[in-house]
Amino acid sequence: MNIQNAQQAVDEWIQNHGVRYFNELTNMAQLTEEVGEVARIIARRYGEQSEKESDKNKDLGEELADVLFVVLCLANQTGVNLQHSFEKKLDIKTKRDHDRHHNNEKLK
Repeated sequence: MNIQNAQQAVDEWIQNHGVRYFNELTNMAQLTEEVGEVARIIARRYGEQSEKESDKNKDLGEELADVLFVVLCLANQTGVNLQHSFEKKLDIKTKRDHDRHHNNEKLK
């Protein structure tokens, strides 16, 4: 599934299972909440914080998918073609960062 198909799948899900999109501010708050859940898992599982027993069964993939779902909702409701935007951004980063990262002594 490409990003454009994912945007369409989210839109169909909203139409068939949701009443409507939450407004943009609500979705932004939801996105922040979901990113916080990802951060909690990463900090405890891969960082220096100890993982709480209640967090050990949390699925990082599921939490990342929650982030993606809300990002796709925001793209849909604001008229952003995320497939096009992502491809454009990847091209920009490729041109801008290729030599920079290869020449970064910290990455060697």
